[in-house]
Amino acid sequence: MSTALAFESLTFAAPMPGLEAAGGFSLRGIPGAVGLFALEAEEPQVRMFLADASVYVPDYAPTIPAFALESVGLPATGEGTLLVVVNPSPEKTTVNLMAPLLLNPATGVCLQVILDGGLYPLRAELAS
Repeated sequence: MSTALAFESLTFAAPMPGLEAAGGFSLRGIPGAVGLFALEAEEPQVRMFLADASVYVPDYAPTIPAFALESVGLPATGEGTLLVVVNPSPEKTTVNLMAPLLLNPATGVCLQVILDGGLYPLRAELAS
């Protein structure tokens, strides 16, 4: 999986929960931080940080539902990129493993996937 992702325009197959009205998304790498990205929306102005799961949580291997793969245009065995939302705070930095973003790196189509079963936490602490 490549960590050299950058898209002037990302297309969401379905709106992210809570950001249904947002538009004009882009994804850019953070200089000096391999696998860390800023997801930004033009309207309303929104920015959140995403981490390539293969870099920051390499043991993370959720089963992605077939509908999600299909929604972003990946075959059942396709190589998508999983990005997790980063939640920084002064006490600790966590990532959301319950709802990763599945990205088709060839097209820039993505989808936030809400995983069932409670196997993955909403706020998993990142090891320093």
